[in-house]
Amino acid sequence: MSRLSGKVAIVTGASSGIGRATAKLFAAEGAKVVVGARREAELAELAREIRAAGGDALALAGDVQSEQYAKDLVAAALKSYGRLDVAFNNAGTLGPIGPSTEVDVAAWNEALAVNLTSAFLGAKHQVPALLKQGGGSIIFTASIAGNTVGFPGTAAYAATKAGLVGLTQVLASEYGPQGVRVNVILPAAIDTPMYREFNDTEEKQKWLANLHALKRAGRPEEVAKSVLYLASDDSAFVTGTTHLIDGGFSVTRT
Repeated sequence: MSRLSGKVAIVTGASSGIGRATAKLFAAEGAKVVVGARREAELAELAREIRAAGGDALALAGDVQSEQYAKDLVAAALKSYGRLDVAFNNAGTLGPIGPSTEVDVAAWNEALAVNLTSAFLGAKHQVPALLKQGGGSIIFTASIAGNTVGFPGTAAYAATKAGLVGLTQVLASEYGPQGVRVNVILPAAIDTPMYREFNDTEEKQKWLANLHALKRAGRPEEVAKSVLYLASDDSAFVTGTTHLIDGGFSVTRT
């Protein structure tokens, strides 16, 4: 039996990268998927690809900074599929890059809204739907930045991603007794459009790859498999964890 057979999942940040790969894998494993992101055309194409492969997907474009959008994603899942079992709150942004003392407050606040507040808003409206099913799984996307390492020039990104760890721990403690599991993944360098935006030369990519024990960047599909584990009943006794997917970055000093 497929690992998510009969389950319904929300995936944000699904138009590219980790979110896109995870939505496709969830669908391949039997889940009905509600995919969300700002880019409507890319979302529609993703939903078409999932349906063409025999899966079931609904695309709903919007801005994760909006609480109404968080409500709408849950409402779409309940209206179209009758339930919600899994939520992968994955949407994110790099935010302002540069010395911390030069970070613009407006840019800081936008990064906070996209990376951290949106995750809180998602969970705020996902938890009640999960509780109706007797529980479920919420997964957030943080980063090694702000947890394993402090990269110069990424104050907003690192701070917001570190905040997701605290949010995970609180939600796991609050709703664990009711069957809701909450975990957060900490990827290292993953070859996504965001990764290439920050590492825009071959030299930068080679330098960053060398910081990993595996001496390469990861692939979105590799991260998706770890997210699938946290979404599925295979991780039934796993909650409140920070799940490193870092290619050995955290243990490498060569």
